[in-house]
Amino acid sequence: MRVFRIPMRTRFRGQTVREGVLIEGPSGWGEFSPFPEYGPAECARWLACAREAAFDGWPPPVRAHIPVNVTVPAVGPAEAFELVRAAGCATAKVKVAERGQSFADDMARVEAVRDALGLAGKIRVDANGAWGVDEAAVRIKELDRFGLEYAEQPCATLAELAEVRRKVDVPVAADESIRRAEDPLRVRAAEAADIAVVKVQPLGGVRAALRVVEACGLPAVVSSAVETSIGLAAGVALAAALPDLPYACGLGTMTLLTGDVVADSLRPVAGAIAVRRPTVAPEELARFEIDSPDWIRRMEEAGGMGR
Repeated sequence: MRVFRIPMRTRFRGQTVREGVLIEGPSGWGEFSPFPEYGPAECARWLACAREAAFDGWPPPVRAHIPVNVTVPAVGPAEAFELVRAAGCATAKVKVAERGQSFADDMARVEAVRDALGLAGKIRVDANGAWGVDEAAVRIKELDRFGLEYAEQPCATLAELAEVRRKVDVPVAADESIRRAEDPLRVRAAEAADIAVVKVQPLGGVRAALRVVEACGLPAVVSSAVETSIGLAAGVALAAALPDLPYACGLGTMTLLTGDVVADSLRPVAGAIAVRRPTVAPEELARFEIDSPDWIRRMEEAGGMGR
């Protein structure tokens, strides 16, 4: 078990660093990197994902490449433009509704992304549940002047998502609303979303996530939790194993970190990531390895939830 701490290039989801534990087993390396606010019960699913990667391996892939979007944090329009142009992806996910920023900031950022992508590119926006129903309906309609592929988690609750979905023509994607195995059935019953955004660590691993997607009955977008390439590899394995993959995935997030624990990072080339599994490089890990009893304790507490 090796603990890492990697600074982020830009504050994202309230975080300025990503920390976690790398676990090596007979099948390779796994990553356990739940966010700080998660308790043992939630962390148990993240640990199950790491254990699956290290000890069980993953289902065989049905595709060799995964199309991905570039993720645009809540940065200024000039930085957003350059980030999208440098990424070489045909799809961009743009963070909106950032605390402390105005809707004018959102509009400027999305406009800059549209300019960088050109008319053929696809834009999706992510509000992380920050809007109320009426505000979401207005904001989505205004942002749709730039042509939205979908709006991700515009509101916090399923009831609100369902109401927004009835008010706008833009498809609605559920992200934070899908975190546990029982969530997809609730999303489906509430008719709250057109698209399911799934993250492999919070759902407990690749096989568990495949069951979630099947139960949800919605097109899936596999997204990252801003992991190292060890954690991203599990997301790539999930996207590679899905029977259908109609949308670009949110797995091109290595640009958000200042470094990695592998020598051959899972970065997109021409808008896609090749399906492969990198391994930890000792010289790279040495740059970011820390001694953290707190992380070992979190992992032990998460492990206790499964007994």
